[in-house]
Amino acid sequence: MPYTPILATLGYVFSPDRARVLLVHRTARGPTDPHFGKYNGLGGKVERDEDVVAGMRREIREEAGLECDAMHLAGTISWPGFGKHGEDWFGFVFRVTAFSGTPPAANEDGPLEWVDVNRVLTLPLWPGDPFFLPLVFDLNSAPFHGVMPYADGRPSAWRYSSVGG
Repeated sequence: MPYTPILATLGYVFSPDRARVLLVHRTARGPTDPHFGKYNGLGGKVERDEDVVAGMRREIREEAGLECDAMHLAGTISWPGFGKHGEDWFGFVFRVTAFSGTPPAANEDGPLEWVDVNRVLTLPLWPGDPFFLPLVFDLNSAPFHGVMPYADGRPSAWRYSSVGG
């Protein structure tokens, strides 16, 4: 069977001093939201008529009211079985290191919070996030390309490669 994942973006907006990152605390949609209670970066599905960079810029604009002035691909992750009904997802993970605008206090998913990078791994996250977030938060690391299969809502493995850098 061919691999036909849902394409998505996931962005981490860093404060100008790189000490904090903007996260959404997914509390607004209630317990039926698969992300309910978790902290996450910003992003979503890539639309049919856009490339991944345009999709990331659109999502940051829609979710945080910010314009991305500088962003870099941190990596990609294949998440087989990640979806609510076992759908496969493929994410392009970005670091946003310069932006213009001021984020609102909240969006339709919940409060937006500037969180100290060193504190992120102590928050309620997707169980797979601690595997790849250190690579995202290392601003000097080469782009990574990972695979994280999910089974029963949890990662069953994690492996990645990187090139260059």
